[in-house]
Amino acid sequence: MSATPASVSQPEEIIYIDGKFYPKSEAKVSVFDHGLLYGDGIFEGLRFYKRNIFRLSEHLERLFSSAKYILLNIPLTREQITEALCETCRRNPYEDGYIRLMVTRGDGPLGLNPYSCTNPTVIIIASKISLYPEQSYREGLPIVTVTTRRTAPDSLSPRVKSLNYLNNIMAKIEAVHCGVLEAIMLDHNGYIVECTADNFFIVKKGIIYTPPIYQGALKGITRDAMIELAREEGIVVKEERLTLFEAYDADEAFLTGTAAEAVPISSIDRRVMGDGKPGPITLKLTEKFKAITPMQGVKF
Repeated sequence: MSATPASVSQPEEIIYIDGKFYPKSEAKVSVFDHGLLYGDGIFEGLRFYKRNIFRLSEHLERLFSSAKYILLNIPLTREQITEALCETCRRNPYEDGYIRLMVTRGDGPLGLNPYSCTNPTVIIIASKISLYPEQSYREGLPIVTVTTRRTAPDSLSPRVKSLNYLNNIMAKIEAVHCGVLEAIMLDHNGYIVECTADNFFIVKKGIIYTPPIYQGALKGITRDAMIELAREEGIVVKEERLTLFEAYDADEAFLTGTAAEAVPISSIDRRVMGDGKPGPITLKLTEKFKAITPMQGVKF
């Protein structure tokens, strides 16, 4: 009888914290970090493909814009962050994966005052992520509309990728309780804003529609890439306010996000999109997106 080969243990992931590298089991931050205590901080989710960090410059631009908005001083230059990201990826065993870059307000005493924190914390994780089953990319994802409303832009700008995602999490809880993995979030006027973790698109009579940024949607990096690819193909893209009527009546629908990439939607609140299968425009743009991911960005 042949012996069963021993399982090969995977090397422990290496995490960057404030200029040093730690094995995952030893990577820690203070319990007094205001990112933990109050969600006071910002982040970026990035993807790398074939050792290429996709659209890194766009992500860093958004990171520094978020920092400026909340008066957070990032203690590294863009060049230093780029090198830290690349070195973190080099120290981990992945050709393809996901990066979480975080900048918190840092360690400080209890209390909301951000000026009590003098040293922001920078954390980089390079790992794997899988938001949706592979079947969803082939057959489409059923989604629902939830009652949790998206935070209004006059309360907190959606352009800030804040560490506080409780609004999205409450909507995700509703989605899971409805038996689906993603959901549409509306604004307080009943217009579609985005999904819990992704931007939202529909296709009607060959034209793509997506909610405008000023309404409360995140200015997604993958969102922008898909809009660019569509326009290169001569497909009209319109940023307009959408109601659920337009969503239900669409020929196709899809969502985009750094972690999710591009995912077709099969139904919304049990209204089937087209014939219930990923539509031709969705499929074309998804294939074009896959083709550009190893080529646009920074190699490590």
